[in-house]
Amino acid sequence: MATQHSRFIARLMIAPATIFLLGWMLVPLVMTLYFSFKKYLPLRGGDLGWVGFENYARFITSSSFWPAIATTLILVGCVLIITVVLGVLLALLLDQPIWGQGVVRLLVIAPFFVMPTVSGLVWKNMFMDPVNGFFAHLYRFFGAEPVQWLSQASMPSLVIIISWQWLPFATLILLTAVQSLDSEQMEAAEMDGARVLGRFFYITLPHLARALSVVVLIQTIFLLSIFAEIFVTTAGAFGTKTLTYLIFQRVLESQNVGLGSAGGVYAIILANIVAVFLMRIVGKNLDN
Repeated sequence: MATQHSRFIARLMIAPATIFLLGWMLVPLVMTLYFSFKKYLPLRGGDLGWVGFENYARFITSSSFWPAIATTLILVGCVLIITVVLGVLLALLLDQPIWGQGVVRLLVIAPFFVMPTVSGLVWKNMFMDPVNGFFAHLYRFFGAEPVQWLSQASMPSLVIIISWQWLPFATLILLTAVQSLDSEQMEAAEMDGARVLGRFFYITLPHLARALSVVVLIQTIFLLSIFAEIFVTTAGAFGTKTLTYLIFQRVLESQNVGLGSAGGVYAIILANIVAVFLMRIVGKNLDN
């Protein structure tokens, strides 16, 4: 049983790490809030003083703000649907005894370890290039005209690229959940005459509820800040400008740190709203 002295020593030992982590998170947040109330143009006069909520008003009334919010939510929603559905199917497939199972699992998980910029450039140059890309050669083989993927189908292209990168994460989490399923329960249902779809919807899917909630929560938090894939493929053009990319344009391209900081605060608010909503769903699944 821990004594009061031992608990004090334990807190004292973890205090430096705790203070460092809090500082690491809070200092950038405080600086963002600070600059959001100032007119700060590094290459055009520097610090021009306090402007109050002017940056917030300018950012939210910008013609690009609400389209960027809509693009962000559409992109996140489409990627979640694809990764969850295909993740479940891949997890069920990889759970089956097949030859070279370990190698197959490694290949399925491998895309998750590819850097976002690398995966974006690979898809852009090797698959979606309208002249020398794999899809272009495939279209010509069947006598069709190649598609300008990143201009004519920019959002579907981004969804494909980002889904390819995040599908291994969903598969890995769901595969772990599938492997923890009680085999005796499945065998009993099969002996009672339950069909494959019936066993999936009434046994497997409810068992995966917690894992699905975790996948949706974690992926949503990271997908809300997607930037690298957009930067190296469409550069925010053709209706692919997300909130994160809009903030980048305001800070680096327009050299307006104050306006970009206000956008960063809006991004934090959006992420927290989505996170709270998803945490309620996760909490309900964990309580069941």
